[in-house]
Amino acid sequence: MKTMKRKWCLLGVFSLLLCSLPGCGQEAPEQNAEEQKTSEAAEQKGTDGRQENEQENDGGALSALSVQGRTLVDENGEPVQLRGISTHGIAWYPQYINRECFLELKNEWGANVIRLAMYTGEDGGYCAGGDREALKQAVFDGVEYAKECGMYAIIDWHILSDGDPNTHLEEAKDFFAEMSARYAGQTNVLYEICNEPNGGTTWSAVKSYAQQVIPVIRENDADAVILVGTPNWCQYVNEAAADPLEGVGNVMYTLHFYADTHRDDLRNTLKDAVESGLPVFVSEYGICDASGSGAINTEQANRWISLLDEYGISYVAWNLSNKNETSAILQSGCAKTSQFTDDDLSASGKWLHDMLAGKKALP
Repeated sequence: MKTMKRKWCLLGVFSLLLCSLPGCGQEAPEQNAEEQKTSEAAEQKGTDGRQENEQENDGGALSALSVQGRTLVDENGEPVQLRGISTHGIAWYPQYINRECFLELKNEWGANVIRLAMYTGEDGGYCAGGDREALKQAVFDGVEYAKECGMYAIIDWHILSDGDPNTHLEEAKDFFAEMSARYAGQTNVLYEICNEPNGGTTWSAVKSYAQQVIPVIRENDADAVILVGTPNWCQYVNEAAADPLEGVGNVMYTLHFYADTHRDDLRNTLKDAVESGLPVFVSEYGICDASGSGAINTEQANRWISLLDEYGISYVAWNLSNKNETSAILQSGCAKTSQFTDDDLSASGKWLHDMLAGKKALP
């Protein structure tokens, strides 16, 4: 018995020595390597599939917009009405430029456009000591998030205290040259070349400015829709109707209103301009008074929306922030940048949410 055990022990030692030789036991690792290759290929295929789905669903598929007569239309010539919200100044409220917020505005509120308001003349603005690279990056991020969420984006050169857009003409030309070169052919981008001419700035001065800035954009982007401001904080669309820009296409003229201040008189001005054939775009409005922080008037706001819907005019509300003013859609104590609840919304925000959400099924 001891001899048999000794033989088995010697056989075991011999087997162990064989397994230690080169090539012994390598078949299983080779199979594992093959399985790893297969697994990696499958994982890559899955990643590619996700990328394909993302490409199919991103905003790059948004229809190219154009202007026919007084109407904004898609690439099939069908009327389009954009409804959405403007940021406050991105120099001071950049935190709301995020994908989660934009997706929420698109899916839950029914917004199909975001306006990126970049102030120029105020402290910290693009032409007043602001970090230009950071401001441009905020615009880049906003356009990209809008694209990913299937929304249009308005790049807004937001003059205000600088009154006359010609004050920073050269900076505007450089800015829009860069923007249009970057976004040429990207169908979700619109350019708003001057927010609110004011302080006695005439339509002649605005028109001269537009005649110099529009060609800069057209050198790169031949077809994108361009929004042109009108005098007196974008109320004198009648002056643009009487003397519109010539020889340029895909241009619209902006009107702004604040419902508790601007009532029948401005609505009648709008109607006259539109019925004369002027393409009008409401790139900013509020349901409070013109200060942006006064009384809310939902009755007048509803009259405005009814009129804009009747004419198919696009409209963008002011503003996406928690600034302590009644035009802000968030409560001043709300620190969230997405996933807003009803309690987070101001009175303006609640009205805007309900109004936009009620129109989600509309084209």
